[in-house]
Amino acid sequence: MTQGNIMGDMARKVSVVIEQDEHGCYAWCPELKGCQSQGQTIEETLANIKEAVELYLETMH
Repeated sequence: MTQGNIMGDMARKVSVVIEQDEHGCYAWCPELKGCQSQGQTIEETLANIKEAVELYLETMH
């Protein structure tokens, strides 16, 4: 399991949890209920969750 922070264009930070198993990786943001993504690699998953966070925050406005 990996934890880190994603910083968007608006300088917002959220925590990201990434878990990896034999099927790929799964990521979610504990602060943003329902904000989650997946990918085959950690790098792909991180890019996908970054996009998911940006879209999630856009819908909050």
